[in-house]
Amino acid sequence: MKVFLKKDVEKIGLAGEIVKVGDGYARNYLIPRGMGVEVTAKNEGFYTKQIKQVSNRKEVIASKTSMLAENINSMKLTLKRKMHDDGKLYGSVGANEIVELLAEQGVNVGKSQILLEKTIKAKGSYKVTVKLTASLQPQVTLLVTPESSAHK
Repeated sequence: MKVFLKKDVEKIGLAGEIVKVGDGYARNYLIPRGMGVEVTAKNEGFYTKQIKQVSNRKEVIASKTSMLAENINSMKLTLKRKMHDDGKLYGSVGANEIVELLAEQGVNVGKSQILLEKTIKAKGSYKVTVKLTASLQPQVTLLVTPESSAHK
């Protein structure tokens, strides 16, 4: 079955493309969730015109994404956390906290887009990868510092 995608579907295609998928996948998943529309002989001409308009939009999105990647590469985030005297954190830094720090800087990404090579459990400077697309994976510098304790 040919389906015109309204939204990006991972491993299937991008919004604005006509893709061939299994009948069951289209009828039971894509179409009911509003992710795609069945392409028939009658409406095929309409959707092929739509494809031409979308190709220009993809270039605009690609340039915006690369600008965002450059912005992320130049960012330095600082996270103040409670830690032991030897510099080890009480807990580890999670992807949620990095997402929140990026949101404060005006960069909205999902938790699944944060790639941590290893868990962050001590103070120091770390490179954290943000997966924007398969090819664009900028790194943000995260500095973990001790929270200043008022009582000593």
